[in-house]
Amino acid sequence: MTQSPPMWRFSGNQLKRWRTKANVSREELAAASNYSPDTIKAMEQGVRMPTPRVLDVADELCGAEGILSAAKDYLSREKFPPGALGFMERERDAVSHWSYESAYVPGLLQTERYARWLIDNHVPTLDEETVERRVAARMERQGILTEHKPLVDLSFVVFEAALRVPQVDTDQLRRLLDASRLRNVVLQVLPFERTTPAALMGPMVLLETRDHERFAFAEGTLSSELSADPEVVRQTTERLSMIRTQALRPDDSARFIERMVDHQ
Repeated sequence: MTQSPPMWRFSGNQLKRWRTKANVSREELAAASNYSPDTIKAMEQGVRMPTPRVLDVADELCGAEGILSAAKDYLSREKFPPGALGFMERERDAVSHWSYESAYVPGLLQTERYARWLIDNHVPTLDEETVERRVAARMERQGILTEHKPLVDLSFVVFEAALRVPQVDTDQLRRLLDASRLRNVVLQVLPFERTTPAALMGPMVLLETRDHERFAFAEGTLSSELSADPEVVRQTTERLSMIRTQALRPDDSARFIERMVDHQ
């Protein structure tokens, strides 16, 4: 299971402490803020992010004198979606990063334009500040390709379908080619005619850290999971290895992308 962000848990803990100290029931806070008691409970447990409305209402009801309301600024500063925070922490310590992407260009290889298209069209809709923060964070994250010492071993397999959407323009294809020329990067394309059932099960990432910890990450539409369970890591490794053997070799993959550039 993906752990909630630390600031969610801290703010939820403070919310519960102030509410208990002021002898305000969960039901009273729920009614005043127009949420259900179960939702307030989830916020206090750090499962859900305490919303600005709940923090402001609780601050007034509990006499917190602005302490609870002040948490709003910190909660709004998360660079990445909550479900990906644990993965991002591990990625910063990675010495090896292998991935397969079935629907999108991998985040580490995206142009700013393509990243903005994805993030700006997120459902539910994100506010403009969050969009800008996440686009900037994604571009900053790409430093792993060239700036880490020692260099991270990076291997990408991209399903052809991810390259065929109109938003993958010439600049994005050339960005892939540029990345594939880096000596620590291997980029492979899995063409339609080589599709296997394993390739249709969605994206995945395998990470190994400097401390030789291994993690498997699976990102879904509604939830994501980072796991260090040896069996999960083993199964993910087997699936990714099978996909890599079916994908085009790196030099053939580069020629595949070059042909796409020529036809745009």
